[in-house]
Amino acid sequence: MNTIHANLVNAFKKEIYPVTVEFDKHIMKVEKNGDKQDPSLPYLMPGFIDAHVHIESSMLIPSEFSRIAVTHGTVATVSDPHEIANVCGVEGVHFMIDNGKKVPFKFNFGAPSCVPATTFETAGATIDSQAIKELLMLDDIKYLAEMMNYPGVLHNDPEVLQKIQHAKTMQKPVDGHAPGLRGEQAARYIQAGISTDHECFTSEEALDKLSGGMKILIREGSAAKNYEALIDLLNDHEDEIMFCSDDKHPDSLVEGHINQLCKRAVAKGIDIFKIIKAAAINPVFHYKLNVGLLRVNEPADFILVEDLVDFKVLQTFIDGNLVAENGQSKIKPVSEKVLNNFSAKEIKLKDLRLEKEPHLLNEQGEFPVIEAYDGQLITGRIGWEPKEQDGAWVSDPEADILKIVVVNRYQDAKPAIGFIRGFGFKTGAIGSTVAHDSHNIVAVGVSDQDLLETINRLIREKGGISLVSGDQGAILPLPVAGLMSNKDGYEVAKNYAAMDNMAKKLQSSLSAPYMTLSFMALLVIPALKLSDKGLFDGEKFAFVKH
Repeated sequence: MNTIHANLVNAFKKEIYPVTVEFDKHIMKVEKNGDKQDPSLPYLMPGFIDAHVHIESSMLIPSEFSRIAVTHGTVATVSDPHEIANVCGVEGVHFMIDNGKKVPFKFNFGAPSCVPATTFETAGATIDSQAIKELLMLDDIKYLAEMMNYPGVLHNDPEVLQKIQHAKTMQKPVDGHAPGLRGEQAARYIQAGISTDHECFTSEEALDKLSGGMKILIREGSAAKNYEALIDLLNDHEDEIMFCSDDKHPDSLVEGHINQLCKRAVAKGIDIFKIIKAAAINPVFHYKLNVGLLRVNEPADFILVEDLVDFKVLQTFIDGNLVAENGQSKIKPVSEKVLNNFSAKEIKLKDLRLEKEPHLLNEQGEFPVIEAYDGQLITGRIGWEPKEQDGAWVSDPEADILKIVVVNRYQDAKPAIGFIRGFGFKTGAIGSTVAHDSHNIVAVGVSDQDLLETINRLIREKGGISLVSGDQGAILPLPVAGLMSNKDGYEVAKNYAAMDNMAKKLQSSLSAPYMTLSFMALLVIPALKLSDKGLFDGEKFAFVKH
């Protein structure tokens, strides 16, 4: 039996008071010791929960993710293994579950609903409605993960509706993904059984979905940052809001997690009890998680923080085990096997040449160009009169228009080539096999030579993130599905930060160049993206017709 003396932050009663808590794996006793806070004592709270995250985007396997997350007071995640599923199928989902079980952390995986995400790209696997049913039957699978195919929902696609029905039958919630969907279409999407959305980027959109009965997840990750636009909703919708990161790169995870969102909310004057509901309580009820909330007989999952302003985490407990103390993780590293699906062969310089093709231009003589925005998954679309050199169209770094390439990693195929604005590089190229959702190879660069070497380095390593600028180059290998490293998480974070810094030295103005790059092939987010099969219009949900 263990004992703790602290100020309990009771979000159910909306009170803070000193207590003595006795616990082993569960909370055995909570004894109130007075009505007024004791300033000499730390504050006792339920542990934080990331209500929607792709663990793979941390570039760490689950066990390594947990080692870092617990230092910030995170005790659980609602984890969509969609990324590895697109590469390795159901086997990838089981890899995540099995690795996660090797550490004292509560991952709560979902069944990936959209593998492949669309039929307009090449993925490494397919998970159909029968496979979804079998996954949902597992106790380890807590929900149907984000239904990105919202056109399929709206147009009554039988396979999509069958997946949703399996989740309803098993009384497991269905996560949503419907950026920009409003009004009657949003209402129909919700009525199909979709219970959450983490893609809102305006408060008006979120309010529209809240009015239809949806829960809204406020997202603040390494690429998509919607916190400022949505956080004020917590004042009036404390029972319908949760916090999530969605995608969290390793260096960002080392800096902080859900604790950072709590600190920012307090600074905005939001009620502490509402903050704790969003950060720790609402996900437990919505997803029916086996995570304790400091009530007798529940699992002993909780944190001690120094104060309710900065949320400096002193200790983190999961199932009564001390898993982190004063910024140091007590979770031991796990030696893990490598799982991958990678068949691409090295490409040649001629494969990157985009011949001058007048028929690809619009009536104004312009080629469609992707416009990347810092901190957003959505992109714009602009017209550009191509720069010509030796009968081919090439990058124009002076206008910040660079070549973007997507190479099929699952089979030999001609690379897809387009142009993009927003990266700002004056020299060099970067590449990645973290390329949502099918995780083919994506690269952006100034010269074909640098693009070639960047891409071929990734092919030789069978996955990673890379950079080449003239005779300078670097790569961070990601051998697990081309998405994750099985090395020490802190070392991966350090190496990633170095790569990120090198990319910025190419004169990129993006706050996270690799994270932004990883979404440039994500077809389910408008407006213009590039798949391994060509330029794609995310608003019309069809390939671009020039």
